[in-house]
Amino acid sequence: MLHDLKDLMGSSVIATDGEMGIISNFLLDDRSWAIHYLVVRVGTWYKRRDVVLPIAAVEQPDWAKRILQVRLTKEQVRDSPHVDTEKPVSRQQEIAMEEYWGKMAYWAYTQLEPGTPTPTGRKFPVRTREDPDLRSVVNLIDYQVWATDGEIGRLEGFIMDEASWHLGYLDVKAGEWLLSRSLLIPTRWIKSVSWASRRVNLHHSKDGI
Repeated sequence: MLHDLKDLMGSSVIATDGEMGIISNFLLDDRSWAIHYLVVRVGTWYKRRDVVLPIAAVEQPDWAKRILQVRLTKEQVRDSPHVDTEKPVSRQQEIAMEEYWGKMAYWAYTQLEPGTPTPTGRKFPVRTREDPDLRSVVNLIDYQVWATDGEIGRLEGFIMDEASWHLGYLDVKAGEWLLSRSLLIPTRWIKSVSWASRRVNLHHSKDGI
């Protein structure tokens, strides 16, 4: 089933020994457009910290109650590596996460045979074991989206497949050329992303879209 990723922002994250915090962001692989990690804000108002949890530790979300159960303890989360989620995740940070989370961080790679279940029993697409670039979903919001013949509009969000955590569609607010309508554009239409200019480039023309 497809869901708007914004519906999970602010949802409660529950560890095996109690509530730990709320979802503040997601980290995606900018090659496959799949979510690899949750970013969870934990702590009190005077001492907050963002922690990064592997998707393989997440049970099926309760969309109605806005709750995610994770197969981790609070202590496991508290001792997890620090990651600056406001910037692209460095290779060093990613190695630290993979070493800490072990098999849960490796579900996306080719060490697993196609269709191998994750620790939660759900199946995910297999990725390559190259160095992925993990990017903040929140930081992508408001990027310009361009067709081959001009700007289409602004990126407002993503539509996610809950079975695979793959972002299948961009939610784009079009400009006046399309009466400011909202469009769902498949991520497979993305040709490239210019991170410096905050711009998503598509393979298609406006007429094609």
